[in-house]
Amino acid sequence: MKLLKRGMFLLLLTVTFALGSIWILSPLTLSKPGWNPSSVLGNSWLEYTDSDDSPEKVCNCSAILQGEREALEQAKLLTITKDFHKSVHIPDEHYMNATEDCSAFKLRRKYLTSPLSQEEEDFPLAYSMVVHHKVQNFERLLRAIYAPQNIYCVHVDKKAESSVLFAIWAITDCFPNVFLVSQPVDVVYAAWSRVQADLNCMADLYNSSIQWKYVINLCGQDFPLKTNLEIVRTLRLLKGGNSLESGEIPAGNLERVRHAYEVIDGTNQDTGKANEPPPIDITIMSGSAYFVVSRGFIRSVLEDRRVPALKEWLKHTFIPDELFWATIQRMPGVHGSTWHHKKYDMSDVNAVARLVKWKVYEGSQDSPNARYPECHGSHVRGVCIYGAGDLQWMLKQHHLFANKFDIDTDPVPVYCLEKYLRKRALSGL
Repeated sequence: MKLLKRGMFLLLLTVTFALGSIWILSPLTLSKPGWNPSSVLGNSWLEYTDSDDSPEKVCNCSAILQGEREALEQAKLLTITKDFHKSVHIPDEHYMNATEDCSAFKLRRKYLTSPLSQEEEDFPLAYSMVVHHKVQNFERLLRAIYAPQNIYCVHVDKKAESSVLFAIWAITDCFPNVFLVSQPVDVVYAAWSRVQADLNCMADLYNSSIQWKYVINLCGQDFPLKTNLEIVRTLRLLKGGNSLESGEIPAGNLERVRHAYEVIDGTNQDTGKANEPPPIDITIMSGSAYFVVSRGFIRSVLEDRRVPALKEWLKHTFIPDELFWATIQRMPGVHGSTWHHKKYDMSDVNAVARLVKWKVYEGSQDSPNARYPECHGSHVRGVCIYGAGDLQWMLKQHHLFANKFDIDTDPVPVYCLEKYLRKRALSGL
Protein backbone atom coordinates (compact mmCIF):
# COMPACT_ATOMS: atom_id res chain seq x y z
CA MET A 1 0.00 0.00 0.00
CA LYS A 2 2.87 2.36 0.86
CA LEU A 3 4.50 1.71 -2.52
CA LEU A 4 1.21 2.36 -4.30
CA LYS A 5 0.76 5.66 -2.46
CA ARG A 6 4.31 6.72 -3.26
CA GLY A 7 3.80 5.74 -6.90
CA MET A 8 0.74 7.97 -7.07
CA PHE A 9 2.75 10.86 -5.64
CA LEU A 10 5.44 10.35 -8.25
CA LEU A 11 2.90 10.24 -11.07
CA LEU A 12 1.40 13.51 -9.84
CA LEU A 13 4.87 14.99 -9.53
CA THR A 14 5.69 14.03 -13.12
CA VAL A 15 2.50 15.59 -14.49
CA THR A 16 2.81 18.86 -12.57
CA PHE A 17 6.52 19.14 -13.39
CA ALA A 18 5.76 18.76 -17.09
CA LEU A 19 3.11 21.49 -16.85
CA GLY A 20 5.62 23.92 -15.41
CA SER A 21 4.39 24.11 -11.85
CA ILE A 22 5.21 21.80 -8.99
CA TRP A 23 3.57 21.38 -5.62
CA ILE A 24 5.54 21.74 -2.43
CA LEU A 25 4.59 18.37 -0.95
CA SER A 26 4.35 17.79 2.76
CA PRO A 27 6.86 15.22 4.02
CA LEU A 28 5.72 11.75 5.01
CA THR A 29 5.75 11.71 8.79
CA LEU A 30 7.08 8.26 9.53
CA SER A 31 9.05 8.94 12.71
CA LYS A 32 7.55 8.58 16.18
CA PRO A 33 6.30 11.96 17.49
CA GLY A 34 8.68 13.46 20.00
CA TRP A 35 11.30 10.76 19.59
CA ASN A 36 14.77 12.14 19.06
CA PRO A 37 17.58 9.56 18.61
CA SER A 38 20.26 12.01 19.69
CA SER A 39 18.46 12.69 22.98
CA VAL A 40 18.42 8.97 23.74
CA LEU A 41 21.82 7.91 22.49
CA GLY A 42 23.78 11.14 22.91
CA ASN A 43 25.76 12.67 20.05
CA SER A 44 28.47 10.02 19.76
CA TRP A 45 26.38 7.92 17.38
CA LEU A 46 26.38 10.84 14.91
CA GLU A 47 30.12 10.70 14.30
CA TYR A 48 31.22 9.14 11.01
CA THR A 49 33.41 6.10 11.61
CA ASP A 50 34.86 3.17 9.66
CA SER A 51 32.06 1.02 11.06
CA ASP A 52 29.71 2.88 8.70
CA ASP A 53 31.31 0.65 6.06
CA SER A 54 31.84 3.38 3.46
CA PRO A 55 34.05 2.18 0.57
CA GLU A 56 36.24 5.28 1.04
CA LYS A 57 37.33 4.06 4.48
CA VAL A 58 40.42 2.53 2.82
CA CYS A 59 41.75 6.10 2.83
CA ASN A 60 43.51 7.56 5.83
CA CYS A 61 41.81 10.94 6.07
CA SER A 62 43.86 12.07 9.05
CA ALA A 63 47.06 11.51 7.09
CA ILE A 64 45.57 13.14 3.98
CA LEU A 65 44.66 16.28 5.92
CA GLN A 66 48.21 16.35 7.28
CA GLY A 67 49.51 16.25 3.71
CA GLU A 68 51.36 12.95 4.12
CA ARG A 69 52.68 11.83 0.74
CA GLU A 70 51.91 8.11 1.06
CA ALA A 71 48.27 8.74 1.94
CA LEU A 72 47.89 11.25 -0.88
CA GLU A 73 49.43 8.83 -3.38
CA GLN A 74 47.06 6.09 -2.26
CA ALA A 75 44.09 8.44 -2.67
CA LYS A 76 45.33 9.43 -6.14
CA LEU A 77 45.62 5.77 -7.14
CA LEU A 78 42.00 5.19 -6.14
CA THR A 79 40.81 7.82 -8.63
CA ILE A 80 41.90 5.53 -11.50
CA THR A 81 40.71 2.26 -9.95
CA LYS A 82 37.53 1.03 -11.62
CA ASP A 83 36.54 -1.36 -8.83
CA PHE A 84 36.78 1.44 -6.27
CA HIS A 85 34.58 3.76 -8.33
CA LYS A 86 32.08 0.96 -8.84
CA SER A 87 31.89 0.32 -5.09
CA VAL A 88 31.33 4.02 -4.33
CA HIS A 89 28.68 4.74 -6.98
CA ILE A 90 25.08 4.83 -5.78
CA PRO A 91 22.37 4.76 -8.49
CA ASP A 92 19.51 7.25 -8.33
CA GLU A 93 16.98 4.47 -7.77
CA HIS A 94 18.64 3.58 -4.47
CA TYR A 95 17.28 6.73 -2.86
CA MET A 96 13.71 5.85 -3.77
CA ASN A 97 14.05 2.60 -1.85
CA ALA A 98 16.18 3.96 0.99
CA THR A 99 13.67 6.69 1.82
CA GLU A 100 10.61 4.42 2.00
CA ASP A 101 11.20 4.54 5.75
CA CYS A 102 12.33 8.09 6.44
CA SER A 103 13.19 7.44 10.07
CA ALA A 104 15.49 4.58 9.12
CA PHE A 105 17.06 6.63 6.31
CA LYS A 106 17.87 9.58 8.58
CA LEU A 107 19.15 7.29 11.31
CA ARG A 108 21.34 5.28 8.96
CA ARG A 109 22.71 8.38 7.26
CA LYS A 110 23.23 10.10 10.63
CA TYR A 111 21.36 13.31 9.89
CA LEU A 112 21.31 15.80 12.75
CA THR A 113 17.87 15.73 14.36
CA SER A 114 18.26 18.63 16.81
CA PRO A 115 20.31 21.86 16.94
CA LEU A 116 23.80 21.30 18.30
CA SER A 117 23.83 24.60 20.19
CA GLN A 118 21.55 27.42 21.30
CA GLU A 119 23.68 29.80 19.25
CA GLU A 120 22.85 27.89 16.07
CA GLU A 121 19.19 27.51 16.95
CA ASP A 122 18.89 31.29 17.40
CA PHE A 123 20.49 32.00 14.01
CA PRO A 124 18.66 29.91 11.36
CA LEU A 125 20.02 29.92 7.83
CA ALA A 126 18.36 29.48 4.44
CA TYR A 127 19.78 27.63 1.45
CA SER A 128 18.90 27.73 -2.23
CA MET A 129 20.20 24.59 -3.95
CA VAL A 130 20.11 24.44 -7.76
CA VAL A 131 20.78 20.95 -9.12
CA HIS A 132 20.31 18.99 -12.33
CA HIS A 133 22.21 15.72 -11.89
CA LYS A 134 24.50 13.73 -9.56
CA VAL A 135 22.00 12.82 -6.85
CA GLN A 136 24.69 11.27 -4.67
CA ASN A 137 26.57 14.58 -4.65
CA PHE A 138 23.35 16.35 -3.66
CA GLU A 139 22.48 13.99 -0.82
CA ARG A 140 25.93 14.16 0.71
CA LEU A 141 25.90 17.95 0.43
CA LEU A 142 22.46 18.13 2.09
CA ARG A 143 23.60 15.83 4.90
CA ALA A 144 26.70 17.98 5.47
CA ILE A 145 24.75 21.24 5.82
CA TYR A 146 21.51 19.94 7.30
CA ALA A 147 20.28 21.30 10.63
CA PRO A 148 16.63 21.20 11.74
CA GLN A 149 16.47 24.94 12.49
CA ASN A 150 17.51 25.85 8.92
CA ILE A 151 15.42 25.80 5.76
CA TYR A 152 16.33 24.46 2.32
CA CYS A 153 14.80 25.12 -1.10
CA VAL A 154 15.84 22.73 -3.86
CA HIS A 155 15.48 23.64 -7.53
CA VAL A 156 15.70 20.67 -9.90
CA ASP A 157 16.19 21.67 -13.53
CA LYS A 158 13.00 20.97 -15.52
CA LYS A 159 15.01 19.04 -18.09
CA ALA A 160 16.70 16.80 -15.50
CA GLU A 161 16.26 13.06 -15.97
CA SER A 162 13.19 11.66 -14.24
CA SER A 163 15.33 9.42 -12.03
CA VAL A 164 17.11 12.52 -10.72
CA LEU A 165 13.85 14.35 -10.00
CA PHE A 166 12.22 11.38 -8.29
CA ALA A 167 15.29 10.59 -6.19
CA ILE A 168 15.69 14.17 -5.00
CA TRP A 169 11.98 14.46 -4.28
CA ALA A 170 12.18 11.24 -2.24
CA ILE A 171 15.04 12.66 -0.17
CA THR A 172 13.46 16.07 0.43
CA ASP A 173 10.17 14.41 1.32
CA CYS A 174 11.78 13.04 4.48
CA PHE A 175 12.40 16.48 5.98
CA PRO A 176 9.85 19.12 7.08
CA ASN A 177 12.28 21.98 6.36
CA VAL A 178 13.50 20.82 2.92
CA PHE A 179 11.25 21.39 -0.08
CA LEU A 180 11.19 21.55 -3.87
CA VAL A 181 10.82 25.02 -5.40
CA SER A 182 7.25 25.99 -6.26
CA GLN A 183 8.16 27.21 -9.76
CA PRO A 184 10.96 25.21 -11.48
CA VAL A 185 12.47 26.47 -14.73
CA ASP A 186 14.42 25.00 -17.61
CA VAL A 187 17.93 26.22 -16.84
CA VAL A 188 20.02 27.25 -19.86
CA TYR A 189 23.75 27.62 -19.27
CA ALA A 190 24.95 31.26 -19.31
CA ALA A 191 21.37 32.57 -19.65
CA TRP A 192 18.89 34.37 -17.41
CA SER A 193 17.15 31.17 -16.34
CA ARG A 194 20.07 30.36 -14.02
CA VAL A 195 19.29 33.54 -12.07
CA GLN A 196 15.55 32.85 -12.19
CA ALA A 197 16.04 29.45 -10.58
CA ASP A 198 17.63 31.09 -7.55
CA LEU A 199 15.08 33.92 -7.51
CA ASN A 200 12.20 31.45 -7.39
CA CYS A 201 13.79 29.71 -4.43
CA MET A 202 14.49 33.06 -2.77
CA ALA A 203 10.81 34.00 -2.99
CA ASP A 204 9.74 30.66 -1.49
CA LEU A 205 12.29 30.97 1.30
CA TYR A 206 11.37 34.58 2.06
CA ASN A 207 7.68 33.69 2.31
CA SER A 208 8.30 30.69 4.57
CA SER A 209 7.46 30.74 8.28
CA ILE A 210 11.13 30.41 9.33
CA GLN A 211 12.68 33.81 10.02
CA TRP A 212 16.13 32.96 8.72
CA LYS A 213 18.97 35.47 8.99
CA TYR A 214 21.12 34.80 5.90
CA VAL A 215 20.73 32.85 2.68
CA ILE A 216 23.47 30.95 0.85
CA ASN A 217 22.99 29.64 -2.67
CA LEU A 218 24.59 26.39 -3.74
CA CYS A 219 24.84 24.01 -6.66
CA GLY A 220 25.04 20.23 -6.39
CA GLN A 221 28.83 20.16 -6.68
CA ASP A 222 29.54 22.48 -3.76
CA PHE A 223 30.62 21.29 -0.34
CA PRO A 224 31.13 23.12 2.97
CA LEU A 225 34.52 23.88 4.45
CA LYS A 226 33.04 25.01 7.78
CA THR A 227 30.59 23.58 10.31
CA ASN A 228 27.16 25.15 10.74
CA LEU A 229 28.37 26.83 13.94
CA GLU A 230 31.41 28.26 12.17
CA ILE A 231 29.17 29.55 9.37
CA VAL A 232 26.82 31.18 11.90
CA ARG A 233 29.71 32.88 13.69
CA THR A 234 31.16 34.14 10.41
CA LEU A 235 27.83 35.59 9.35
CA ARG A 236 27.26 37.26 12.70
CA LEU A 237 30.46 39.20 12.11
CA LEU A 238 28.99 40.63 8.89
CA LYS A 239 26.51 42.58 11.07
CA GLY A 240 23.83 42.62 8.40
CA GLY A 241 26.23 43.11 5.51
CA ASN A 242 26.70 40.77 2.56
CA SER A 243 29.69 38.86 1.25
CA LEU A 244 29.88 38.37 -2.49
CA GLU A 245 32.20 39.13 -5.37
CA SER A 246 31.54 42.53 -6.94
CA GLY A 247 33.81 44.68 -9.06
CA GLU A 248 34.39 46.27 -12.44
CA ILE A 249 33.65 44.13 -15.50
CA PRO A 250 36.96 42.85 -16.89
CA ALA A 251 37.78 44.36 -20.29
CA GLY A 252 37.71 40.93 -21.90
CA ASN A 253 34.10 40.39 -20.76
CA LEU A 254 32.56 43.67 -21.93
CA GLU A 255 31.01 42.02 -24.99
CA ARG A 256 28.78 40.08 -22.60
CA VAL A 257 26.83 43.28 -21.96
CA ARG A 258 27.49 45.32 -25.11
CA HIS A 259 26.06 42.66 -27.40
CA ALA A 260 22.45 41.51 -27.26
CA TYR A 261 21.97 37.81 -26.49
CA GLU A 262 18.95 35.56 -26.93
CA VAL A 263 18.27 31.91 -26.10
CA ILE A 264 18.10 30.09 -29.43
CA ASP A 265 17.82 26.31 -29.70
CA GLY A 266 18.66 25.88 -26.04
CA THR A 267 21.78 28.06 -25.92
CA ASN A 268 22.37 31.74 -25.15
CA GLN A 269 23.64 33.18 -28.42
CA ASP A 270 25.00 36.51 -29.61
CA THR A 271 22.42 38.05 -31.97
CA GLY A 272 25.02 40.30 -33.60
CA LYS A 273 23.09 43.36 -32.45
CA ALA A 274 24.15 45.99 -29.95
CA ASN A 275 22.51 45.83 -26.55
CA GLU A 276 20.52 48.74 -25.17
CA PRO A 277 22.15 50.80 -22.38
CA PRO A 278 21.27 49.77 -18.83
CA PRO A 279 17.80 51.02 -17.80
CA ILE A 280 18.84 52.37 -14.41
CA ASP A 281 21.45 54.93 -13.46
CA ILE A 282 23.99 52.50 -12.06
CA THR A 283 27.18 50.87 -13.24
CA ILE A 284 26.80 47.21 -14.10
CA MET A 285 29.19 45.22 -11.94
CA SER A 286 30.76 41.79 -12.36
CA GLY A 287 30.98 39.01 -9.81
CA SER A 288 29.86 35.46 -9.23
CA ALA A 289 26.67 33.44 -9.37
CA TYR A 290 27.21 32.56 -5.70
CA PHE A 291 26.73 34.73 -2.64
CA VAL A 292 26.05 35.05 1.07
CA VAL A 293 23.40 37.73 1.66
CA SER A 294 21.07 38.86 4.42
CA ARG A 295 17.31 38.55 4.61
CA GLY A 296 17.13 42.31 4.11
CA PHE A 297 19.07 42.04 0.85
CA ILE A 298 16.59 39.49 -0.48
CA ARG A 299 13.73 41.76 0.54
CA SER A 300 15.33 44.49 -1.58
CA VAL A 301 15.74 42.09 -4.52
CA LEU A 302 12.07 41.09 -4.32
CA GLU A 303 10.59 44.53 -3.62
CA ASP A 304 12.90 47.28 -4.94
CA ARG A 305 11.23 49.03 -7.89
CA ARG A 306 14.54 49.29 -9.78
CA VAL A 307 15.13 45.56 -9.90
CA PRO A 308 12.48 44.50 -12.49
CA ALA A 309 13.99 46.83 -15.12
CA LEU A 310 17.46 45.50 -14.35
CA LYS A 311 16.21 41.94 -14.70
CA GLU A 312 14.64 42.59 -18.10
CA TRP A 313 17.83 44.19 -19.39
CA LEU A 314 20.05 41.39 -18.10
CA LYS A 315 17.94 38.81 -19.92
CA HIS A 316 19.73 39.97 -23.08
CA THR A 317 23.26 39.59 -21.73
CA PHE A 318 25.69 36.67 -21.49
CA ILE A 319 26.16 34.95 -18.11
CA PRO A 320 23.84 37.37 -16.25
CA ASP A 321 24.23 35.39 -13.01
CA GLU A 322 27.70 36.96 -12.73
CA LEU A 323 26.18 40.45 -13.14
CA PHE A 324 22.84 40.51 -11.33
CA TRP A 325 23.84 39.96 -7.69
CA ALA A 326 27.09 41.91 -8.04
CA THR A 327 25.23 44.94 -9.44
CA ILE A 328 22.51 44.95 -6.79
CA GLN A 329 25.18 44.82 -4.10
CA ARG A 330 26.32 48.29 -5.27
CA MET A 331 22.86 49.86 -5.57
CA PRO A 332 22.21 52.64 -3.03
CA GLY A 333 19.41 51.79 -0.63
CA VAL A 334 19.79 48.01 -0.89
CA HIS A 335 20.23 46.39 2.50
CA GLY A 336 23.92 45.73 3.17
CA SER A 337 25.05 47.23 -0.14
CA THR A 338 28.39 48.98 -0.60
CA TRP A 339 29.44 52.12 -2.47
CA HIS A 340 30.37 52.23 -6.15
CA HIS A 341 33.93 53.28 -5.51
CA LYS A 342 36.52 50.67 -6.45
CA LYS A 343 37.80 50.72 -2.88
CA TYR A 344 34.69 48.70 -2.05
CA ASP A 345 35.29 46.11 -4.77
CA MET A 346 35.38 42.54 -3.46
CA SER A 347 37.08 39.65 -5.24
CA ASP A 348 36.18 35.98 -5.04
CA VAL A 349 39.30 35.48 -2.91
CA ASN A 350 38.16 38.06 -0.33
CA ALA A 351 34.47 37.13 -0.25
CA VAL A 352 33.52 34.21 2.00
CA ALA A 353 30.91 32.71 -0.29
CA ARG A 354 32.86 30.29 -2.48
CA LEU A 355 36.36 28.96 -3.04
CA VAL A 356 36.95 28.10 -6.71
CA LYS A 357 40.20 27.26 -8.46
CA TRP A 358 40.22 28.53 -12.03
CA LYS A 359 42.94 26.85 -14.06
CA VAL A 360 44.04 30.13 -15.60
CA TYR A 361 44.89 31.54 -12.15
CA GLU A 362 46.68 28.50 -10.72
CA GLY A 363 50.42 28.52 -10.13
CA SER A 364 53.23 28.82 -7.62
CA GLN A 365 53.20 31.51 -4.95
CA ASP A 366 56.07 33.37 -6.60
CA SER A 367 54.10 33.68 -9.85
CA PRO A 368 52.71 37.26 -10.22
CA ASN A 369 49.45 36.07 -11.84
CA ALA A 370 48.70 33.11 -9.56
CA ARG A 371 45.85 33.36 -7.06
CA TYR A 372 46.09 29.85 -5.65
CA PRO A 373 48.22 26.69 -5.94
CA GLU A 374 47.81 24.18 -8.72
CA CYS A 375 44.87 21.78 -8.73
CA HIS A 376 45.59 18.27 -7.44
CA GLY A 377 42.56 16.81 -9.16
CA SER A 378 41.29 17.36 -12.70
CA HIS A 379 39.68 20.22 -14.65
CA VAL A 380 36.26 20.64 -16.24
CA ARG A 381 35.64 23.82 -18.28
CA GLY A 382 38.68 25.41 -16.67
CA VAL A 383 37.57 24.74 -13.08
CA CYS A 384 39.41 22.45 -10.67
CA ILE A 385 37.61 19.27 -9.60
CA TYR A 386 39.30 18.93 -6.24
CA GLY A 387 41.53 16.04 -5.31
CA ALA A 388 42.74 14.86 -1.92
CA GLY A 389 45.88 16.95 -2.31
CA ASP A 390 43.82 20.16 -2.29
CA LEU A 391 42.25 19.57 1.13
CA GLN A 392 45.04 20.79 3.38
CA TRP A 393 45.19 24.11 1.55
CA MET A 394 41.40 24.48 1.31
CA LEU A 395 40.83 24.12 5.03
CA LYS A 396 43.18 27.04 5.71
CA GLN A 397 40.97 29.41 3.70
CA HIS A 398 38.19 31.58 5.16
CA HIS A 399 35.58 30.55 2.58
CA LEU A 400 32.43 28.80 3.77
CA PHE A 401 32.06 26.55 0.71
CA ALA A 402 34.16 25.27 -2.16
CA ASN A 403 33.40 24.25 -5.73
CA LYS A 404 33.77 21.78 -7.50
CA PHE A 405 33.55 18.29 -6.09
CA ASP A 406 32.57 15.24 -8.09
CA ILE A 407 32.09 11.89 -6.39
CA ASP A 408 32.07 10.16 -9.78
CA THR A 409 35.56 11.52 -10.45
CA ASP A 410 37.07 11.53 -6.96
CA PRO A 411 35.00 10.77 -3.83
CA VAL A 412 37.90 11.00 -1.38
CA PRO A 413 37.82 14.81 -0.79
CA VAL A 414 34.11 14.70 0.06
CA TYR A 415 34.55 11.69 2.34
CA CYS A 416 37.41 13.29 4.27
CA LEU A 417 35.59 16.61 4.57
CA GLU A 418 32.50 14.80 5.87
CA LYS A 419 34.47 13.13 8.64
CA TYR A 420 36.45 16.27 9.49
CA LEU A 421 33.39 18.55 9.67
CA ARG A 422 31.18 16.15 11.60
CA LYS A 423 33.87 15.61 14.24
CA ARG A 424 34.31 19.37 14.64
CA ALA A 425 30.54 19.92 14.78
CA LEU A 426 30.05 17.34 17.53
CA SER A 427 32.95 18.91 19.44
CA GLY A 428 31.20 22.27 19.37
CA LEU A 429 33.63 23.84 16.89
